[in-house]
Amino acid sequence: MDFKKQKPIYLQMADRLCERIMAGEWDDDERIPSVRELAATLGVNPNTAMRTFDYLQNAEIIYNRRGVGYFVAPKAKEHIVKQNRQYFIEEELPEFVQRMNMLGLTWEDLMQVTK
Repeated sequence: MDFKKQKPIYLQMADRLCERIMAGEWDDDERIPSVRELAATLGVNPNTAMRTFDYLQNAEIIYNRRGVGYFVAPKAKEHIVKQNRQYFIEEELPEFVQRMNMLGLTWEDLMQVTK
């Protein structure tokens, strides 16, 4: 996995795991790779992988069964969509609209491009 400097590695890893959940690679209550497995696969420190798992667990996307491993939380896809929508509205959309305004583009212009 190629990591970008603009965003912490653990968040990039979380994004990748969320993408895999959204793509249907893992269903609700299905076991995901362990912290060590993920760290080894991606070539990162296990502490970084653990930080990713903590982040996803706090976001209610995965949960831990002590002694068994980590699993996809029920309704994880819904939580991911909700998080991504909120991020888009709060972070990406304002910049996008500002750039549109600077370029003199209208929503109608965009509709023409997307047809």
